[in-house]
Amino acid sequence: MTSEGWGTPPVGPISQHYIVCGGNALAHRLAVELVEHYEVPVVVLVPDRTRDHAPQIEQLAGVVAVVEYSSVTEEALRAVRVETARGIALVDGSDQGNIHTALSAQDRNPDIRIVLRMFNQRLGDNIERLLKNGTALSGSATAAPAFAAAALSRPNSVQVGDRFLHIAYDEDIDSGRICIVADRIDRQDLSRIRLLPEQEGDSAPFVRLASAFGGDGPVRRTRVGAPGTGAGSAGDAGGTAGAGGTGDAAGAASVPEQSAAPAQEPGVRPDRAARDRPDRVPEQRPEQRPEQEPGGVAALQALPSEPPIRIGWSRRLRWRLLDTLRYFTSARLRLVLITALAAVLMAFGLLWYLNRDFGWSLYVSLLDLAGAAQPDQHADAAAGTGTGGSWQRVAQVVITFCGITFAPVATAIMVEVLGSGRRGQPRNPGAGTRDHVIVAGLGNLGTRVVAQLHGLGVPVVGLERDPQARGISAVRALGVPVVVDDGPLEEQLRRARLKHSRAVVAVSGDDATNLEAALEARAGKRDVRVVVRLFDDSFARHVYATLDNAASRSVSYLSAPAFAAALMGREVLGTLSVFRHVLLIAELRAEEGGALVGMNRHDLEDPGGVRVIAVRLADRPHLYNWNYADRTRRLEPGDRIVVAASRSGLARLNTTITDGN
Repeated sequence: MTSEGWGTPPVGPISQHYIVCGGNALAHRLAVELVEHYEVPVVVLVPDRTRDHAPQIEQLAGVVAVVEYSSVTEEALRAVRVETARGIALVDGSDQGNIHTALSAQDRNPDIRIVLRMFNQRLGDNIERLLKNGTALSGSATAAPAFAAAALSRPNSVQVGDRFLHIAYDEDIDSGRICIVADRIDRQDLSRIRLLPEQEGDSAPFVRLASAFGGDGPVRRTRVGAPGTGAGSAGDAGGTAGAGGTGDAAGAASVPEQSAAPAQEPGVRPDRAARDRPDRVPEQRPEQRPEQEPGGVAALQALPSEPPIRIGWSRRLRWRLLDTLRYFTSARLRLVLITALAAVLMAFGLLWYLNRDFGWSLYVSLLDLAGAAQPDQHADAAAGTGTGGSWQRVAQVVITFCGITFAPVATAIMVEVLGSGRRGQPRNPGAGTRDHVIVAGLGNLGTRVVAQLHGLGVPVVGLERDPQARGISAVRALGVPVVVDDGPLEEQLRRARLKHSRAVVAVSGDDATNLEAALEARAGKRDVRVVVRLFDDSFARHVYATLDNAASRSVSYLSAPAFAAALMGREVLGTLSVFRHVLLIAELRAEEGGALVGMNRHDLEDPGGVRVIAVRLADRPHLYNWNYADRTRRLEPGDRIVVAASRSGLARLNTTITDGN
């Protein structure tokens, strides 16, 4: 049922439901996550049922009610039955308003799970201490790394322990591979992508045997780590890992997955290795295997550290000098300074050529530049005892007059900088701005993306139409130049030095504006990298199908799974993008008496949904056992598992754990 307007009677008797407060894109995606993947009753509290995404939210079949209140007041919380709810997500409004609502909800229902969106992350961390069962997340902070990484044409990463997990495609897959996370990738038809496909390759038969027999079957009784056992070659485990040991990412690469080469012993031909294994299941000949569907492959890989952005120090120095010169001087002053400097250098060169003494030439030049030169007397010149001929005198005169020019120019610069208060005025992109990223739209997300790129040492230029946008001051505080203009996008991009840029990131709140910025950027520079923030999937498909060197991301699509998982009490370490699909990296703890205790990898893994990528044993909590080799070992209290999961896969795992409890 759906409420019919503001001031309607409260939601009917309901309990164990989840409340979403907001009518924006994130509220829409979050409601979809909850009703489609977690299959829980949802009540949505919107400020206006006719605006933003409220009409689409009302069309969702799993939403129990949509209630309209202009603000989240005590009356609104009573209307959505916060007293009997299991959780509430506050994904709209200001930080201050969300904090007030969270504390009010906790007063009315001390056991309710609270997830609130906070732009100020430090404030959010402190607020979590005031909440009995709550967490603060930032949608823009969750999504910003994906946008920044897309602008740099590199995958975004999630830190797990001392490693950084990222997605690699096709020929970029190397020895750091942990597991295959997607196949059948067709860039012209992204609906063909299959996430977390079923295990294939040499070890697939043994994985199926282990799954069939479990802990009581013959796989358990074979020697751990022997060829063909579930421990040494099952799944995507590292071949070097034994029971309770560690299999690192490099070891995982020796285990075949889809489109991977069969593993073999060093120095042994593959056909001989197959004959020498008595327990090896006969491998199908190519003509016996079912045809694989065409398409690319994506793999989850681990790096010891995030790859740095390398820009040569000489280029950085040149850009800095040019930017500094432009910052302190106007075009006319620069022309005067450059002309005078060139004349001084030429005159100094002439003095050096005539006297063949660098030290003396420098000494005389500096004195002349300061106006302290001692000219030749007429009598000395007539007697031929002067300092060195007509050309030397010409050089000294040039240097002296240029020195006279430098003094007033320096005074003019100081007056212009200090007297006019130029330091507080907007800083435009300098002539030395090169190989930079243009971020169009300085809202919450744009500000985060600028900060992310600036922290990586990448030159950035901000572009904003609204002079009142709150991100402008934050970006300027970083020393990043900003173009503020409500004129044509073509002119704004020109002022942002599009011709010299490496990428354009369009992250305003409107899909049409972002697409317009992308097309204008591509018209101005054919090979520029384009990253577009799009909510609408049809727009995204057109971007991938028609534009080369382009990427599309959605903030709500990237962050909603993390908000939904947090609402269910699960810790999501981060999200990874596989084009428009989302892969969640989450960590689960086996609690005493919980459903995870007693489960093994066969129970947890779900083709297409969940893949266990690491295990932290209770007795060694700081050690990540990547691709834990023993697939039949059951979890004990205190053990932790790190999983890569699709949205629906994590939801199913959450349901299994909840039902088990």
